[in-house]
This record gives sequence, structure tokens and C-alpha cells, in this order.
Amino acid sequence: MAATVTAEVKRAAPRRPWLDGVLAVLLAIGLTELAAGLFVGVPSAISSIGGLIVDSSPPWVKDLAISTLGMADKGALAIGTVVVALAIGALVGGLAFRRFWIAVIAFSGFAVAGVAAQLGEPGVEPALAVMCTAVAAASGLIALRLLFRADETPRAASDTGAVPADADRRRFVLLAGAVFLGGAISLVVGRQMIIGRSDSLREATALPRPVTRVAPVRPENSFDVPGLTPVVVQDPDFYRIDTALVVPIVDVDSWRLRVTGMVDREVELTLDDLYALPQHERYVTIACVSNGVGDDLVGNAKWQGVRLVEVLERAGVQPGAGQLVGRSVDGWTAGFPTEAAFDGRDPLIAVGMNGEPLPRRHGYPARLIVPGLYGYVSATKWLEEIELTTWDGFDAYWVPKGWAKEGPIKTQSRIDRPARGERLSPGSQAVAGVAWAPTRGIQRVEVQLDEGPWLEAELSEPLSNEAWVQWRALIDLNEVGGHRLRVRATDGTGTTQTEEREPPRPDGATGWHQVDFRVG
Repeated sequence: MAATVTAEVKRAAPRRPWLDGVLAVLLAIGLTELAAGLFVGVPSAISSIGGLIVDSSPPWVKDLAISTLGMADKGALAIGTVVVALAIGALVGGLAFRRFWIAVIAFSGFAVAGVAAQLGEPGVEPALAVMCTAVAAASGLIALRLLFRADETPRAASDTGAVPADADRRRFVLLAGAVFLGGAISLVVGRQMIIGRSDSLREATALPRPVTRVAPVRPENSFDVPGLTPVVVQDPDFYRIDTALVVPIVDVDSWRLRVTGMVDREVELTLDDLYALPQHERYVTIACVSNGVGDDLVGNAKWQGVRLVEVLERAGVQPGAGQLVGRSVDGWTAGFPTEAAFDGRDPLIAVGMNGEPLPRRHGYPARLIVPGLYGYVSATKWLEEIELTTWDGFDAYWVPKGWAKEGPIKTQSRIDRPARGERLSPGSQAVAGVAWAPTRGIQRVEVQLDEGPWLEAELSEPLSNEAWVQWRALIDLNEVGGHRLRVRATDGTGTTQTEEREPPRPDGATGWHQVDFRVG
């Protein structure tokens, strides 16, 4: 009688434990973001952890991110945070299929790190944040266990070796697909809910009518040259550089602006209180200190708000209060000399930009606009506190990281046309750009083609002494081939910007912008 072979089915290790780990972590991350979208008191874990990364990173890392990625640095950091978490998930999956306690420790660590970061965010409800994060971590663990089981390879105890079962393979594919969709959809939907909630609050806001209005842009304020930056930059194109990985969502019903510190009386203002104060419009150019020569981290807009000096006079600034510190709802700080509020430059607590309530990414519901100072020492967005203190009594966010404590904007000019590498036709061509020196104004702009003489450019009529101007010049391009164009500006004090190239750190870049282009 022939021997009968009994096919005894045994279970083996998962075939793709690293993929199981990635999918489980994706589900946990997605659920935390969905919770942030559903509940105002639960901050985004991605943004909270990303914020900690920004705060704890060495200064050179932030500088590299800005110089390499510009305004895309926050999106890259958010994506990077998720990618790192998924990579850790792959590692955990590879280690935990035989020792599941490793996964328990890893997901618990994720939860603790997320909660710790969330608790530092404004408006957080601790109990709700802990509960939501714990549910997300537990869901990831359960998903990982189920994926491990579905991913196990059935083996028949016979000489034929491993025999995968189609039913088991289909079960795994269906489960993996469900976990992936659950995580991805939760991530996207949660993010959109967060954005939509904040946008709906802003859209319901109507700006009060200003008592001081600026004139609209007239033809003499602006040149019509292809490629030239508009004299007033609209929100979608206006630069954004800050430390907020995800734009803060401010509950305007509970939001308050407080004036504290070395004052005779503390002042607390709601958004309605700010709107009830006299409103003023100003054209002001602001710039990031990280703006390199010829870069675009600078912009001009029409700002509307309350004169800072009027609010300070309500509080009564005490003698010796040499520094004004602005605090954001996310804890970021900027500090500048108190005298800058009283020396005639007329800073604003801004609530509007280009005729609309402040866009969320530019500081809704209120921010500081201080003409003539780089943003890192003055332009506090999502403003919730103004503290008066001594000059030596406090160092704002960027000062301990190696940036100068005082940050006056340096005179700069930029070539917009021709663009780098652009090919122009032979003959007379218009070249153009912008120049700025807020509070000093621009007296003259000159351009130089190759090693030729400096030629004075035509300037647009300035919108204000705090706003940039456009410049243009006609140059004869008769020689086919490569050329180099340089530009330099002279401010209202008669000082011409230096040719010497210096990087942005510690107090702003210097040097003439130059562009290489071709003719023919």
C-alpha cells in the first residue's frame, strides 16, 4: 500500500513585515490628523512634532532649508516628518512580527511624543488630545496585528515545500488596501477640515472702514514690463517664512491681544475691540532677513490696522522699557526697540491685507507690521501678546540662534527682467526690477551692462516712503552672445548699497544683484 502524505498546514513568518509596519503607522498618523480636523482642541500631531523639530534644529539647518526650498520648506518638513515616521514603521514591522512587544513600545512612544508636542500648542484640550492620540496608536497596533496574521504564509508539511494559498493572498491584499485607504483618507480629510474650519472663520469677518485710506495704484506707480513683480503683491504670491509648520488656527471668539510687562496698566483687546479702534491703511514693504541678494523673500502690500502707538498709550509705557516683544499664539517671539513705535515710522497692529482680512498664512486675526525692520525682529504673526521689557531682559526666538538682535532692513535692489539665462532679441530692450529701503525711500537706481558705464534707471512714483519702487531702463543689445547685467540702488539718505557680498546671517545680505543672459 502506498504511503499517504498528510498535508498538515503550519503558519510561518509574514512575507512583508516592513510593509505591514508602514501601513499601520500610516493609519495611526491619519487618525491623529482626522482627530485634529474633527476637534478644535486637538492640534495636528504632524505640525506639533514638526514644530518641535524646527525649534530644536541647529540654526544652520533652518538656514539651509530656507535657502534651498524657500517658501516650500514647511511642506517639505511636513512630508519629511511623515516619511520618517513611515520609515520607523517599516523598521518596527521588521522587528516586531516575532516580538510584538517591540511594536507596543514603538507605538506607545509615538503616542507619548505626539501628546508631548501637542500639549505645547495653543488651545489644546489635554484630555481630548490624549484620548484621540491613544485611540490612534491602539488602532495602529490592532491593524499591525491583523496584517501580520493575514500576511503569514501557509505552508503544507510535505516534500513540495511552501504552497501559498490564493484565498490568504486575497485576504491580505483586501486588508492592506483597507488600512492604506483608511490612513490616507483620514490624513487628507483631516487636513482639509483643519484648513476649512479656519477659512470659514476668516471669511465671516468684515473689515471696518479705515479712517485713513491710501490712494489706489495709479499708472505712474507701476511699469508695464513683462516679468516685473507687481508693485502691490497679492496674497497667493506674497512670500511666507515663519516657524509654523502648519498655519495656526485661531479661535477668534476666545482670542485676546494683551499688552503686558512694563506698563502702567495691562490692556486686553478682543478682535471686535481692535476693529472698533481707528483703522489706517499703509503701503509697507516687508522682508525676511534670510532673503539673499536677488531673492524673492520680500514683498509690498496694503496693510490695514490700528496704530501701535495708540494701543501702547492706552497701556502707558514705563521708563526703562527699551524692548517691545511680540508673542504669537504658537509661542514664537520677536523683539525690537520700543522707540521704533514712537519715531514716526508708525507701526500697525494689522488686521487686513490688500483690502481683505489677513489671510491665515499671513497672521489672521492680527499681526505686527513695523516699517524698516526685518520680519524676524518685528513681524509677529498670529499676535496674542505685546510685552514691554528691558532691552537686555529678553532675547527673542532667533537671537540665541545666532542672528543679530537689531534688524534694520538694508537697501537692496533686484533684477526681474531679464531672468537668469533668458534669451533677449537684439536691439533696444527694457530691463526692470524693484528696489527697497523702507523708511528711507529710494533716491536712485543704476544698471550696468557688462563692464560698461552705470546708467540711471527710471523710477516709478513711490506709493509711500515705506514701500518699494519699480525701476526700468532701456539698454541697447547689439552684440549677440552672453551678457551680464548689474543693479545698485541709492536710498533717500544718499547711501548707495555696497558691492561687497555678505550672506544673510547675522543681519541681512549685502551686494549687487547680477543676472547673466543671452542676446540672439
